[in-house]
Amino acid sequence: MFPSILGGTCAIPGAFGCGKTCISQALSKHSNSEVIIYVGCGERGNEMAEVLEEFPALTTIKNGKEVSIMQRTSLVANTSNMPVAAREASIYTGITLAEYFRDMGRNVSMMADSTSRWAEALREISGRLAEMPGDSGYPAYLATKLAQFYERAGKVSCLGSPERKGSITIVGAVSPPGGDFADPVTTSTLSIVQVFWGLDKKLAQ
Repeated sequence: MFPSILGGTCAIPGAFGCGKTCISQALSKHSNSEVIIYVGCGERGNEMAEVLEEFPALTTIKNGKEVSIMQRTSLVANTSNMPVAAREASIYTGITLAEYFRDMGRNVSMMADSTSRWAEALREISGRLAEMPGDSGYPAYLATKLAQFYERAGKVSCLGSPERKGSITIVGAVSPPGGDFADPVTTSTLSIVQVFWGLDKKLAQ
């Protein structure tokens, strides 16, 4: 998945309508990963419905045959009308699924769309717990939570027998308000990830 390496981390920040979901779908179709985990975290219901309709129609070549990418894809759907706690849990559910397949010796790509809505869920839960707020009302541990998530990516040699090697590549979409890259979620993410794909709304139009 050039320019992202196997077992690497990648961020795709951009305003609404810049093509983050299109890029995620293209990566799901064309990447050399054996398993795809797509997490729709806090997505609008119509956007998630589009994913559920369009993904089964996408195909890839496997052993010289054209097959549906759903044969290697798991979808974790969490729409914006679902509870905040479920939104927070959706990212952890996705990365746990990815680790399961990685430990089987598979190369896994995880698409998280979007980590901004996950951060908003953390902010809301933090507010209800009356914790000390940080920048823009996000919890002070936001950068730590993001780092803990992205650091679960990597290429590993699994314990036990038979001998197997697997990897997790994380691609996180970030939706800064108004496309402002000075947003705390965007700046914290950029200090962690290895690859940065900045999207411009003018180019998208």
